[in-house]
Amino acid sequence: MAHRPSRDPSQAATRREFVGALAAAAGATLALPEPRRLLGAAPAPPARADAIIVLWMAGGMAAPDTFDPKRYAPFEPGLAVADVISTFPAIPTAIDGVRICAGLGEIASVLDRGTLVRSHVQPDLGSILHSRHQYHWHTGYVPPQTVACPHLGAWMARVLGPRNATMPPFVTIGQRLEGIGENEEIKAFTTGGFFGSEFSPLNLPFPEEAALAVRPPQGMDGDRFAARERHFKKLLAASPRREFTSDYHQESLLRSVDNAHRLLSSREREAFDITREPKEVVERYDTGRFGRGCLLARRLVEQGARYVEVTTEYVPFLHWDTHERGHETVARMHAEIDRPIAALVRDLEARGLLDRTLVVIASEFSRDMITEGRPGSTATDQAKSPKDFLLEPAHYGQHRHFTGGSTVVLFGGGVKRGSVYGRTADERPCLAVENPVTIADLHATLFSALGVDPATAFEIEGRPFYATEDGKGRPVEDLFA
Repeated sequence: MAHRPSRDPSQAATRREFVGALAAAAGATLALPEPRRLLGAAPAPPARADAIIVLWMAGGMAAPDTFDPKRYAPFEPGLAVADVISTFPAIPTAIDGVRICAGLGEIASVLDRGTLVRSHVQPDLGSILHSRHQYHWHTGYVPPQTVACPHLGAWMARVLGPRNATMPPFVTIGQRLEGIGENEEIKAFTTGGFFGSEFSPLNLPFPEEAALAVRPPQGMDGDRFAARERHFKKLLAASPRREFTSDYHQESLLRSVDNAHRLLSSREREAFDITREPKEVVERYDTGRFGRGCLLARRLVEQGARYVEVTTEYVPFLHWDTHERGHETVARMHAEIDRPIAALVRDLEARGLLDRTLVVIASEFSRDMITEGRPGSTATDQAKSPKDFLLEPAHYGQHRHFTGGSTVVLFGGGVKRGSVYGRTADERPCLAVENPVTIADLHATLFSALGVDPATAFEIEGRPFYATEDGKGRPVEDLFA
């Protein structure tokens, strides 16, 4: 039974080529002029929401072990792989007749505030799957591209502008960009892309330290801080790399510095300090870094952030990347996400914010196989094929990447309450068999909810570049009330 997959030399070469292509696109983008918005024929749709919080289950959250339970069998030595799909039993939810997996009881109790989309599908992008799929989901484009593609959050910030001129419109919480094994790939989509530095995210890897990120250095008064900002701008202007960067991107960087200076000297920076919350509120959220991130996201949206993403963090072979000890790992992830997600939904509702805040739970793909490798034996060969049987608890759990059917959960933001959309097959492979929703159409739905035409385009490199690939994304109107 396989555990952690090994990386052969050809995979390493492919990864180097991929990272090189991303770096080349980023470098080429810096030399480009300001992207010019192209006027569309259709008016922008009416906005159902003012803000969006994406709860990113990084690494591949298995739908059959979370929000789309299938046939269940508890582990026992010799259990046939064919006899089990879900490794958690199903439990009832606040929606009559709808079940999700045990371990998500708090989310089950608030599910009547939202919609389960059980038919999200992604293309199979081949090698280096996580990097390519995460880039695709966050930008709408399959990498590599000839330019640096903007993140969804950058599109929201550029097209809609800030809700509060002092608050960063685009914030990411919980993802380190260094020292995690695939940092260059994650950096490639955690960016404003060709829109420029001012539309890049404020990245806060540790929510409990967010207040430090927006606090001027200790002992530095306003005059000294302003003088340091002026000197920094002079250094930027004198940079030897200035000749490789267009005026637009240089000015965008300077505007991002001005924005940061404005935040550091504002009262809004108090929103970044989660210790200002009552102790009982912090305890309600605090299951770890992700839970604290959900609390921070609520505070930032309350103060005017436009797009906030909170992630369980992508690190190869950790968290939702369940290539070994799948059941045990997912049980831990259930405990990490269940209480804070439910607390976020309840708190937004109690504050009158849920109707105008779209909350999205999503992942780059699902998982569908209990074992590493596809069981290929017939009934008469089973005795010769140990991959068809589970011998140890470590082998019990969803392992293999699966793009044919996953679940997205939506709360607030004008979506229907207590609804289920789409369906996957009851038996393996658990393909979407009813109302499949592609990434382009899901993005179109999110854009439409916030009042952005999915066919919005900017001219870059002399050609149109659309919010959804080629402007073809169509919002799933059946998801809205």
